[in-house]
Amino acid sequence: MAEERRESRRRPKSKRIVRGAKRMLSLFLSLTVIGVVLGGLTLLYLRSQALPAVTVSQNSQILDMQGNLIDTFHSGQNREVVSISDISPYLIQAVLSVEDRSFYNHLGIDPKGLARAAIQDIKTMSIEQGASTVTQQLARNLYLSHDRTWSRKIKEAFYTLHLEMRLTKDEILEQYLNQIYFGHSTYGVQAAAKMFFGKDVRDLDLAEAALMAGVPKGAKYYSPYLNMQNAKDRQKVVLNAMAEEGIITREQAEAAHREELTIIPRQTNTPSEAPYFQEYVKNVVLDKLNMTEDQYEAGGLKIYTTLDLRAQKIAEEAVAAEIPADSELQAALIAIDPRNGYIKAMVGGKDYKENQFNRVFSTTRQPGSAFKPFIYLAALSENVSPLTWYKSEPTIFTYDEGRKTYAPSNYDNVYDNMEIDMRRAIMKSDNIYAVSTIMAVTPEKTVDMARRLGITAPLAALPSLALGTSPVSPFEMASAYGVLANGGVRAEPMAVIRVEDHAGRVLYEAKPAETSVIHPAYTYVLTNLMQSVFEEGGTGYRVSDLMKRPVAGKTGTTNYDAWMVGYTPELSTAVWVGYDKDKTIGKLDQRKAAPIFAEFTERTLETVPPKLFPVPEGVVNVYIDPETGKLANDACPNSRMEAFVEGTEPTEYCAPAPNADNGKAEEGKKQESSWWKDLKRWWNE
Repeated sequence: MAEERRESRRRPKSKRIVRGAKRMLSLFLSLTVIGVVLGGLTLLYLRSQALPAVTVSQNSQILDMQGNLIDTFHSGQNREVVSISDISPYLIQAVLSVEDRSFYNHLGIDPKGLARAAIQDIKTMSIEQGASTVTQQLARNLYLSHDRTWSRKIKEAFYTLHLEMRLTKDEILEQYLNQIYFGHSTYGVQAAAKMFFGKDVRDLDLAEAALMAGVPKGAKYYSPYLNMQNAKDRQKVVLNAMAEEGIITREQAEAAHREELTIIPRQTNTPSEAPYFQEYVKNVVLDKLNMTEDQYEAGGLKIYTTLDLRAQKIAEEAVAAEIPADSELQAALIAIDPRNGYIKAMVGGKDYKENQFNRVFSTTRQPGSAFKPFIYLAALSENVSPLTWYKSEPTIFTYDEGRKTYAPSNYDNVYDNMEIDMRRAIMKSDNIYAVSTIMAVTPEKTVDMARRLGITAPLAALPSLALGTSPVSPFEMASAYGVLANGGVRAEPMAVIRVEDHAGRVLYEAKPAETSVIHPAYTYVLTNLMQSVFEEGGTGYRVSDLMKRPVAGKTGTTNYDAWMVGYTPELSTAVWVGYDKDKTIGKLDQRKAAPIFAEFTERTLETVPPKLFPVPEGVVNVYIDPETGKLANDACPNSRMEAFVEGTEPTEYCAPAPNADNGKAEEGKKQESSWWKDLKRWWNE
């Protein structure tokens, strides 16, 4: 009986255990179903959602007109994004061997690695083990911090699955390789390859790739700049991993480890190329695209500019040769291609690191006599003849209906004390002739002509304007002279040709603007006159031995400024020399602008054959007698050829010719001989 009672008590307990097991199984199955349903819904949700927007900071580049790199810049992160097809296969294999061997086989999370990490974390009651796959690392780099918390790990898993569902494996790997950190503010494999080896990432060999793949494990420990031995030890680990995977042989691994690598010196505080020009381009792009400085510096832009790096280096060397580094004297140079408005070189001062003020755009400097060509162009456009005579002597001019007077003087009070024509006035920079001309043409018409040539600076319509008393920037002077060089056509100055984003999409493309502002006959006649500045007796003659081509120009001098502005058919250049403060400029310093101009122009164009300025329609070249201003014949032996706008040339001869027909023949021979003589001189024969 007792045994039967014990059996009856055992039976209900067994049933309870069975019932409990059934409940647990049911609960487990229910939770599993719920989990599967929730997981499925989550996956469906992730599948329907776009990845969160990410702004990836990457280097912007500025290039010259030939596509040569001027500079690379960034906002704290040195990064250049490249496609996976432009990455060395050695580097891809090396990275996967040490970071994620099962990358192409898992769904973003490696179960085996996760299990090992979880067991270790449970043992240590910590969250030290990451077991991160490439996708997990990318999710963390893109969207999360590196805090070791459970909440961060859950979010990481969420973003990892999202990445795997929205991107292909190659797209994930490409983003990862463009994100990983190599120390020294450098992110991504392209920037790192350039930093360590000075080459594109596509060109890395096995040894270089293995060393680079080891750095992200800990840039402070494995950067070759900080500890080369640690870097080589880590390289060996990477090579062994590749050999274990069968990617390379043991012999290849050992040979790669023995290879002596050339790590280029770390670039720190490297002087930028054309810094004044770069700053100008930056302001242009910010204005054109309405973007912030951060977007400009870290948006992966490619900025194609008009700069000629070779011309820029010549400009900097020419300035440095004349302007002492240990003095307060300053200089500026701006060169523009008159045919298209391209800015070819820009020097805003002798030392950008010392002073960032760009004197090319200074609007406080008086151009002095360099302004005179605008007066003479205004006169020529009014059909004033180059043979118009004015007496070079101290003169008092009256204006404002006789209520005011103006008494200019020549440099060092030197006068010809006789009547001179426009050519001699330009050659000698005669102030009396210039004021006489502006009084005849009127200051108002001179201002109008300057405006047509592109001068926007305030200009006082007074007799003193003839001597360049109204400040004009070197930039506007070079641009205005460019109209003379280009036959009366103004090409709007430009520095930026095109701007592309990191994907090659064009964000901005310049539309060159050209405007015909004056008939080319007038600019040619003026150009012909301005070439005499470099002839014997001219204010630029001291540098004529440096010039091996036709050049037109004009010097300018004030108490505080020295100028040389001139042009060839291919290049219009303005050079200014002076002091930033109100300090007078001495005679020796006044003579520095012309050599800078001559050295720059000739060296920049040394590979370009010398060209004559083309003679347009509406120009007549005749021989004249300088003493009378009349046509020359055999009776007037001291003749010279002069260019005139058709209809303004003289019609009378200086004296009756002994034989009219013979005189015409001799005139033709003389003209031919003179042109040949000029051409030989321009070729420096």
